[in-house]
Amino acid sequence: MVTAYVLVEMVAGHSRSLVKTLEGRAPVQVVDRVTGPYDVIVTLQAPDISGISNLVAEEIHSRPGVVRTTTCISLD
Repeated sequence: MVTAYVLVEMVAGHSRSLVKTLEGRAPVQVVDRVTGPYDVIVTLQAPDISGISNLVAEEIHSRPGVVRTTTCISLD
């Protein structure tokens, strides 16, 4: 199983909506609003890196207010 941390930059006022949308979804382990250069950090798990890529594209990038993401793959 691959774990990834997705750092999400949002348009002002949209982070709560993203958190509510992602909470409770099976591949999402943790989703938190944070301070600093990013607005939301999402921890995902998938069988492989391709699965992580698909999750980021389909579950995060497609959401309103998402400006940019940085995906960090856990090294074990």
